[in-house]
Amino acid sequence: MTGTDPTPDQPSSPQPSHRPLVAILSGAGISTDSGIPDYRGPNGVWRRDPEAEKLVTYDAYMADPEIRRRSWRMRQDSPAFRARPNAGHEAVARLERSGTPVRVLTQNVDGLHQLAGVPPRKVLELHGTIRAVTCTRCHARSSMEEALARVAAGDPDPACLVCGGILKSATVMFGEHLDPQVLGTALGVAKAADVFLAVGTTLQVQPAASLAGVAAEHGARLIIINAEPTPYDALADEVVREPIGSALPELLADLA
Repeated sequence: MTGTDPTPDQPSSPQPSHRPLVAILSGAGISTDSGIPDYRGPNGVWRRDPEAEKLVTYDAYMADPEIRRRSWRMRQDSPAFRARPNAGHEAVARLERSGTPVRVLTQNVDGLHQLAGVPPRKVLELHGTIRAVTCTRCHARSSMEEALARVAAGDPDPACLVCGGILKSATVMFGEHLDPQVLGTALGVAKAADVFLAVGTTLQVQPAASLAGVAAEHGARLIIINAEPTPYDALADEVVREPIGSALPELLADLA
């Protein structure tokens, strides 16, 4: 045989380099720049009006028609339906578009990550969504927009159109458990993440808060961006107290 034999185990083209999996756990603080107040911060909703917590407590909601009527009025006035994504949400969407593997684990129910352009399949809504309602009896699901239209038309406590049961927003109320499938998927993401950012969350609400600890235990670089101290700061590789709207875009640009 003449000529030079090819080397069989030498790749003909460069192999793709590993791109780190970036998991982002977002809390209420990422949405305050969009005009949605947080709940547990110094000026949070629950601190200003402890009675408001009853409106999102399952047992109180189910037992008291007046609380349900107040809840529907609160939903009508919620700034979340008028809110638009801000610089923080847009930075996350840019990172995802760059080709970096991104998964968003959000404690928020406002849907702003998806509105910013993150594909819904890459967003795990740990506490549900305000953009849908569900029946507490037959579990039929429909749009919040349709339910609020019925309230505006004069029905202060709209019942399920399928079975007549009590409707609630498709959010996880106090006293309810997180969806085990959603939580299980989130745990898998936390264990697999190379970089885990906790953004705008006090990391006090379990089990969502524990995802930061799980990620750190499995070797992720843990970055916490929050105005106030959190119980997981000691585990973090980096703690950032700067405003999210400026700090998060800068951090994520470095990861793209």
